[in-house]
Amino acid sequence: MATVPDTQRAETKPVFACDPYLAEILCNPLLNRGTAFTDEERDRLGLRGLLPPRVLEIHEQVALELEHLHAKKDDLEKFIGLVALQDRNEVLFYRVLVENLAELMPIVYTPTVGLACQRYSHILRKPRGIWLTPDDINRIPDVLRNSPHKDIRLIVVTDNERILGLGDQGAGGMGIPVGKLALYVGGAGIHPSKCLPVSLDVGTDNTALLDDPLYLGVRQRRLRNKPYFDMVEAFVMGVKQVFPHAVVQWEDFHKNIAFEVLDRYRNRLSCFNDDIQGTSGVVLAGVISATRVTKVPLAEQRAAFLGSGAAGVGIARLLHTAMKEAGASREVLQRSQIMIDSKGLVHHGRQGLEPSKKEFAMSAEVMASFKLAGTESFAEIIEKVRPTVLIGTTATPGRFTEEAIRAFGKVCERPVIMPLSNPNSKAECTPTEALRWTEGRALVGTGSPFPPVELYGKTYEIGQANNVFIFPGVGLGAIVAEAHQITDEMFLAAAKVLAGCVSEDRLAVGALYPSQNDLRQISRKVAAAVVRLARDRGLGKIIPDGEVEETVAGNMWYPEYQ
Repeated sequence: MATVPDTQRAETKPVFACDPYLAEILCNPLLNRGTAFTDEERDRLGLRGLLPPRVLEIHEQVALELEHLHAKKDDLEKFIGLVALQDRNEVLFYRVLVENLAELMPIVYTPTVGLACQRYSHILRKPRGIWLTPDDINRIPDVLRNSPHKDIRLIVVTDNERILGLGDQGAGGMGIPVGKLALYVGGAGIHPSKCLPVSLDVGTDNTALLDDPLYLGVRQRRLRNKPYFDMVEAFVMGVKQVFPHAVVQWEDFHKNIAFEVLDRYRNRLSCFNDDIQGTSGVVLAGVISATRVTKVPLAEQRAAFLGSGAAGVGIARLLHTAMKEAGASREVLQRSQIMIDSKGLVHHGRQGLEPSKKEFAMSAEVMASFKLAGTESFAEIIEKVRPTVLIGTTATPGRFTEEAIRAFGKVCERPVIMPLSNPNSKAECTPTEALRWTEGRALVGTGSPFPPVELYGKTYEIGQANNVFIFPGVGLGAIVAEAHQITDEMFLAAAKVLAGCVSEDRLAVGALYPSQNDLRQISRKVAAAVVRLARDRGLGKIIPDGEVEETVAGNMWYPEYQ
């Protein structure tokens, strides 16, 4: 075959050469407007002829995207369609989300995101975020600097081990930080250029993923013990070096690791764990809301927890703090949280209790006062301790048995029942079951979205104990305040704000939480409370009371073309 002379080769121009400025406009989702580019913009930017001639207003684009979405056959296809929209036009994606929060949150996040995480390696179109692996441990700052945005103020990071109630999803866990940040942007107006999802891909113990020839993550067993914590330490040091003003949210870590990581870094970094602290805030808000119906004061509540992992312990801690603040005595507090796990009652007489469980293990004295031997069934424990609230965080469907719920209904006139595990398939019971087994007297809050229940000639609205009512506002408040520490007291304040946002009309139909369509207003109020608390505790900027709301509102981005 004849060769091409060097001189001729030098003159050959790339077949696919294009204007890099033009490519930036059309390929950058924060710049691309698609069919909304005006005639003047098309001429000025060299887009004439590259788009259909009709110029659409953003509300028309929203209508078209909703039409596309509603034509999809299932929720996973809707998820993929929304991700594709986010990848090509981020302003439009967030406009669609903001205007349809209640409808789209179950698609963008739980429960649909769980299925997306399970299928991640097979549905990924365009990667988002930063992936850190054990090979990067000595170059994490350099890897973080590869972020396309340089002024990062919010990082959501996961090690992928406890994704929702699904367990270890390896590389697929990245769907959670991406989804969470979409809710920060849509729900609290934090600009997308300030957000960074991060995966600490330290391997996986999920054999199905390791056996999948198309698996995209690190194909090895998980790092454990010192090598694992060395990786987390390197990540923290990298963040402090590259993004020193960033708030870090720890997400979906295994319960034992979650507590240890939070305790290690909460005083070194502006950080929090949403599974522990965000969940506790939203559940406490539901308990406070319920007191307006049950007329049982907060200081007199007694909560039975089925499940004593990170979420359960976090809720118990904040409820304990709130009850103490409300005036509960030491004796009442000792009897106010009852922990139950797969082995039964958590008490000091049991051997091998994990450190996080010992905190709320029942003493022999309290057991004697309840006439408990430690061998009782779930239903028998309910009968003897007579709780006012039942909280499930087991990730095991059906754990709220008919026998136990009927027992609860016998000892409590208006039982508060909160099956919090998600997605829906993991819920401890359904709202219909909770209401039927209590003759419609239960107040139900769920972790995943459920439709209204028609029963006994009434329609019961099911409020979702969704952390989205808490974490976007806390994150926004911490960013605005430039808080150098995020405390449990901030989540207590957030819970009180959220409970105050539940209208009498919502309570009248059984809903313990507001409509998710009110999320941005709720986030603004939560953020203002966090800003004030950070200021008053010497943890953030000094912003005068009269300027707090205006400052928070001024930091909330609304998705529209500039």
